[in-house]
Amino acid sequence: MSGHSKWSKIKRDKGANDAKRGAIFTKIGNQIAIAARSGTDPTMNSVLAMAIEKAKSANMPNVNVQRAIDRASDKNAAVLEETAYEAMGPGGVGIIIETATDNKNRTFPEVKNALTKNGGRVADAGSVTFQFTRKGVIRVTATGEDALLTILDAGAEDAVEEDGEMIVYTEQKELAKVRTALVDAGLDVQDAELQYVPNTPVEISDEETARKVMKILDALDDLDDVVNVHTNADIVVDIR
Repeated sequence: MSGHSKWSKIKRDKGANDAKRGAIFTKIGNQIAIAARSGTDPTMNSVLAMAIEKAKSANMPNVNVQRAIDRASDKNAAVLEETAYEAMGPGGVGIIIETATDNKNRTFPEVKNALTKNGGRVADAGSVTFQFTRKGVIRVTATGEDALLTILDAGAEDAVEEDGEMIVYTEQKELAKVRTALVDAGLDVQDAELQYVPNTPVEISDEETARKVMKILDALDDLDDVVNVHTNADIVVDIR
């Protein structure tokens, strides 16, 4: 399975080292609040369970998690909407920006501004998403053939060993089931979520273009209303 780009790892490292912990908690809190609409018990709501798992990985305090869950039943809380925008970036790369917002009239201009200021543009609906497939993606702290066999036996489509862990891919509807099977098998699941996985990554080997791509992805990811940024850029040069 191709498509797990360096951007995915950079985002995790960025989140782990980001001084703006409040911004990270806001993003995850929005995801929890949306997931909780389908039920506030994580044992009965797998989407909520995965969002809480993500919160724990980010060391989000339990009080913040509970506050986000409570928003689902708070009639006075602002209603969050999920919206995805499509964009094109430097080097012809495709970008999908997932947002959770209580004000689209604020969010869209912010997304558009982050794109245009950094060499990208908003794309027409459907002009980018066809280059991706919606998949379940699970990170597991494991390596080796035994772990791979366990993962495949759990119902995963594929898995790739990368940086001391396994990146597991599932069908969209099988994500929760496979995640539960991996946990039951004793594997250390770091996080599990739906992602847009590129069908054919666009290789970026030019350092200047790679830096431009990373600049635009960073600018988008820094927006409070943005919960996830996906790209088909495969950056093959070291720009650290």
